Parts: sequence; C-alpha cells; structure tokens
Amino acid sequence: MIRRRIEIEELEDQILAPFAMRSRGSAGREYDEPPHEVRTCYQRDRDRIVHSEAFRKLEYKTQVFAIFEGDYYRTRLTHTIEVAQIARTIGRNLRLNEDLIEAIALAHDLGHPPFGHAGEVALDNILKKAKLTGFNHNERSYDIVAKFEKRYPNFEGLNLSLEVLVGILKHRTIYDAPTFLKKFADMGPTLEAQVVDIADSLAYLTHDVDDGLTSGCITEDDLVESDLWRKAYHRVKDVVYQNDREMLKYQIVKELIDAQIKDLLAATEKKIKSLDFQSALEVQKYEGVAIVFSKEMAKERDHLQRLLNEKLYHHYRVVRMTTKAKRIIQDLFEVYLKEPAQLPYRVYPRHKTYSKKEKYEIICNYIASMTDRFALQEHRKLFNPYEKV
Repeated sequence: MIRRRIEIEELEDQILAPFAMRSRGSAGREYDEPPHEVRTCYQRDRDRIVHSEAFRKLEYKTQVFAIFEGDYYRTRLTHTIEVAQIARTIGRNLRLNEDLIEAIALAHDLGHPPFGHAGEVALDNILKKAKLTGFNHNERSYDIVAKFEKRYPNFEGLNLSLEVLVGILKHRTIYDAPTFLKKFADMGPTLEAQVVDIADSLAYLTHDVDDGLTSGCITEDDLVESDLWRKAYHRVKDVVYQNDREMLKYQIVKELIDAQIKDLLAATEKKIKSLDFQSALEVQKYEGVAIVFSKEMAKERDHLQRLLNEKLYHHYRVVRMTTKAKRIIQDLFEVYLKEPAQLPYRVYPRHKTYSKKEKYEIICNYIASMTDRFALQEHRKLFNPYEKV
C-alpha cells in the first residue's frame, strides 16, 4: 500500500523529537507550489538538488588533492556523500528530520569553485583586489539553488524550502563563513542544519588523515602527537596485522569517526537537555550552538587539525598543487577580463553593456562553475598556441 505524504508527516509527529523540524512546519518556499502526493517538502528538496547540474559537477571538483594527482582521493562529491551519511547517522540518533539533514548536506558545497580552497582563495583575492565583495561559497551555493539552476518554467532556481536555504547560507565551519541575507535575518538554523555543520567538520578532518596518509604527505609518525589518533590506534592495533598498513589505516580512520560521533551524541544530549527546547521554532531563535563535542574531544580535534595544517596542508607537494591551481584561476580570470568575447554566448550575452562589477561577477561565476578538469582544459586551450580551441 502506498504511503502518502500526509501519512509520512503524521509519522514524523510520532517519531521525531519535539525540537526537530517537521515537514508540515516548514516556512514554505519563495514561490508557492502545490504539495506533492507522496513526498514531503524536504524529500523534494533533496531530489531537486541531486538532479541539479551543480551537484553532478562535484564529481570533478577537488577536495584537497587535485584531480591531476590521482583518482583515489576525495572529491567534492565523495566528501558531500560522506557528510550526508555522517549527518544522517547523527540525526537519526537525535530523532531529527533526516530528509532535511540530507537536503542541506547535499547542497552545502555546491558553490565551491575548482581546485578546492585554493580556487576559492584565488577568486576571493581577485575580487577584493578590484575593491569588490569577496568570494563566499555559501552565498554562491545559495545563488546556485535560488537563481542559476533553471529547471522550472515559472521561477528561477530550484525553489527549495526556506529551512534548506538558511542551512546553506548560514553553514559554519573553520573553513566556511556564514553569510546573511536580510530576508532571512530573523530565521536561524535548525538543529538539522547544525548537524550538517559539525558532520562537515568531522568528515573533513578524518578523510584528510586518510588522503594524507595515502599520498605519503603525512606519516603515522607525524600523527602520534595526537591523543585522538593514539587512542584510535590502540583500539585497533591488536586486531590488525601490524604489517598490513592499509588495513591499519582504514581501521584507525573508522575508529576516529566512531569516537567523534559517540562523543558528539553524548555531549549534545546533555546540551539539549539543559536548553530544554520544546519546538523547532525555539531552536531557530537560539543564537548559540546546540550540536557540540565535549570539551576534551574539541581539544583533541583542534590538536589533530593543527597537526594537519602543519604537516599536510603545508607539505611541499600540496603547496605546489595549490600554487598551480591559483595560477590557473588567475590566468583564466585575466584573459576573460581582457577580452570577454571569449566567453560563451550564454554566459556573456553580446547585446548588453556591463559595468565593471557585472563583468567581474559574470567571470567569477563562470570560473566557479568549472570542474577541475574543464578549468585545466580551458587553460590549455587559451595559453597553449598548439592546443585546439
């Protein structure tokens, strides 16, 4: 027997915590649409994101190691899937709305340019040098789902639920600065959005350990200073053959994830009980963060993060990659700015006159939409006289 949307919403009332965001409690969409017969609003949001062009492009966008370094390393797509999986695990245990969590998680990195944070820094520097507002990938993720994805005849963008849009705009980690639009000024993030924030941070820290070890840019000896690493190592060392380094690495990474999630759930349960939220609306009005690690775990995570900053992100091979990536972005921007007619017609219509700000925004959005692979191909075409255009 088919389960209708209204039955799913009734089921949410039975199983979700009082402070969870219910589908029927959504503030709605910017453009009214009739409800779907068998899917809740957040299920529809998730599906629209998965079918978007920007989501498909994440497969060929860098996390830390650029695509030209090999095919083992995380991409923005695999990172996004890991974040969604971790966030749903946390959300299910806290009795939150998993569909809302998944929608925010799948959209949180749509705005990233090619070559990871190196590409973001390059675009940010270019815009600020021109005395314009810098590059913020949260804002660009919002622009993608609110404007750039054109899949419906009656409105621009994907017309996602407002809770998803706020989760995208106000996404916060050590790498992600929230951005604010006036129309969402009084609408804070749900607990589901906070879960995505912390799942992103958890996934990032852990898979950088994995990719760093696989690349050889860091070693186990580099990580023994970390209490978090040592505890994970001691939990698995007796069940794995010591000469099987690959298996040992996988098991330690698994333990790192498991330990962080267990700590997070215990610390968050105490925090939420102390705050005594009675509704999702109370959560959205709360200005603090309720999804938290214990003080001890937060300290151990910070130490491991500092080790990665020192040993991995500043390794000469990573520095070479990021320097090369920034140079490619800079080159592309300069050549398009000098002669915008090299841009595709759909990107730069010829019948209009553009201000400096508009030109920079058009070029920035075009480059940010590129995959690593396309950016490399475009650079070769424009700067190699023997490359076929």
